[in-house]
Amino acid sequence: MATKNKCLECQTPLMGRIDKKFCNDSCRNTYNNKHKREAGFYERKVNSILRKNKRILMKLNPSETSKTTKEEMLFNGFNFYYFTNIYKTKQGKTYYFVYDYGYLELDNDEYALVKKKEYVK
Repeated sequence: MATKNKCLECQTPLMGRIDKKFCNDSCRNTYNNKHKREAGFYERKVNSILRKNKRILMKLNPSETSKTTKEEMLFNGFNFYYFTNIYKTKQGKTYYFVYDYGYLELDNDEYALVKKKEYVK
């Protein structure tokens, strides 16, 4: 039984169920992959920046704590606009974290780098 519906991917007239959207699995997969790729562009870009920021913090902080300069972070490509969370201490200091690596702005464009010791439960 032919319906008025057409495959969302290839526009072939559909046969069978009235609510059918695709003529076969290949068209369904192609259609869904295309839409996921378009919808996820922003998320992939942000995640890429976050991963790069984490790699930079790991490189500049091989031990659990260290210091560096803003210039060194920028030279390595660090993007200060992207981080995953903020931690404020009782003393009013603000740590910015990229996953489990964080940084605290000090005086004279210096930064303290830390590795979070807590684990997600």
